[in-house]
Amino acid sequence: MARLQAPRRRALLISGIMRFLLPLQIGFFFFTASHLLLAQKRPPSTVLVAEAKREAIANRIEAIGTLRAAESVELTATVSERVVETGFEDGDRVERGRVLVRLSATEEEALHKEAASSAREAKLQYERIAQLAERGTASISQLDEARRIHETAKARQLAIESRLAELVIKAPFDGVVGLRNISVGAVVRPGDLITTVDDDTSMLLDFTVPATFLAAVEAGSTVEATTSAFGAKPFQGAVRSVSSRIDPVTRAVMVRAEIPNTDRLLKPGMLMTVNLLNDERQSLLIPEGALLPVGKSHFVMVVDQTPAGTAARRVEVRIGLRIDGSVEILSGLSEGDAVVAHGAFKLADGAAVRVLPKPAGADNTEELQPERN
Repeated sequence: MARLQAPRRRALLISGIMRFLLPLQIGFFFFTASHLLLAQKRPPSTVLVAEAKREAIANRIEAIGTLRAAESVELTATVSERVVETGFEDGDRVERGRVLVRLSATEEEALHKEAASSAREAKLQYERIAQLAERGTASISQLDEARRIHETAKARQLAIESRLAELVIKAPFDGVVGLRNISVGAVVRPGDLITTVDDDTSMLLDFTVPATFLAAVEAGSTVEATTSAFGAKPFQGAVRSVSSRIDPVTRAVMVRAEIPNTDRLLKPGMLMTVNLLNDERQSLLIPEGALLPVGKSHFVMVVDQTPAGTAARRVEVRIGLRIDGSVEILSGLSEGDAVVAHGAFKLADGAAVRVLPKPAGADNTEELQPERN
């Protein structure tokens, strides 16, 4: 009797469970069907698209540097003397050899005349004795003595001419002079600064980079520099040399670049922000806003034309350098592919989309905002 009641209890239990689950199954069916119908009636999402384009990019190492002239000198006096003439004004452009300052040379000019006269007389005396020595009427010792007197007179004359040259200060090379620090009548002393001369046809930019980037820095590498004095205006140049030593304290290496200065805008001493460019290449770029990061992976929504209409397809990509609001695509896309630049986060794979045209005059997609559905 007990054996007959056990199956009946199991049958009653199963029957009760089925009566409980049946309404849930029916409700779930109608819920799913209603959502499918709503999804079919939902209009396409409005999005903005951008085309994947191939452009020139490069890796950038940023640093801070200081400008100096390609050739620069501080002109100072080497003797104590009075200024009798100045041949320049502040900021003049001068050629090599142009007289900038003359110092009083009255005493030296008189001594030079005396030395020149003595040198001429000694030369004549030496030539007379040389003729007599050829005839045998003058001894060798007399000839040697005349030669010594002649050479001593010439050396004294050259010494005075050297002193005269120090009293005339000339431009050592073509360039621009700085501020004039002396006036006619002033007495200058050794070491007194007269002015500066800078060859500003090209500028040298010295900056340091961490030693970890040493392999990426070499002579000829492109540099792009900006300064707050001229806003975002870029100045292009190239690395001229790399120091042979690394600073043991900062672990940085000094790099010197040369920047043409044909417009004469740059001045020695300017602070500049430097971007050292290396590994220059042509790469595929898309707007950074088109990326959909998922964990360590990145996806984009590619817009395709299908027989049923325009749809978005999710594609995994591998990215590289990020620069100026764009991102480099290493794999996953082809040139000319249309990616969703705005509105990608609300799209499912295969979702229908309506592409919003870019208005005339908009510089970039960031200025455009798609309609929200």
